Amino acid sequence: MWVMVLGDLLIFGAYFVIFMVHRSMEPQRFLEAQQHLDLNLGTLNTLVLLTSSWLVARGVRAARTLRYDSAIRFTTAAGALGVVFIAIKALEWSTELRAGHTLPGDEFFSFYYVFTGVHLFHVALGLLILAIVVRELRDPRRRAMATVESGAIYWHMVDLLWIVIFGLLYVMR
Repeated sequence: MWVMVLGDLLIFGAYFVIFMVHRSMEPQRFLEAQQHLDLNLGTLNTLVLLTSSWLVARGVRAARTLRYDSAIRFTTAAGALGVVFIAIKALEWSTELRAGHTLPGDEFFSFYYVFTGVHLFHVALGLLILAIVVRELRDPRRRAMATVESGAIYWHMVDLLWIVIFGLLYVMR
């Protein structure tokens, strides 16, 4: 899991540098396009993911102390918030697309859709991983802290990526 996480961070890091280079070449155009993003929805999504990461951490702690029912509840709640994140992002994407902000139409929005789209893929994969963690926690013969902790590592990486994406796309002016 660590190899996968570090690889993802390196790839995203390269994309972030490319974004910053392009932004520095046309700061006014990027700033104008950025004004169309809904900072409230971006902030809400950030709070949703931060809360889900907190729940995953609580789930790991519960599993370590053999409170598997609590670990299942925390992990399931974290996954539910991942679904909420996807729903909010779908609402935001539909709003931007209706406003004419398409992938090939503007360089900023090309970065926006690629960053958030690849991140959404990671959220979906994280939901699958959390579902596997819950399945394993439910079966006493399959319970392994390595699985629980690996799932948490991945989910926290997804959260970390969003925090950087949020900062670059929504906050940095």
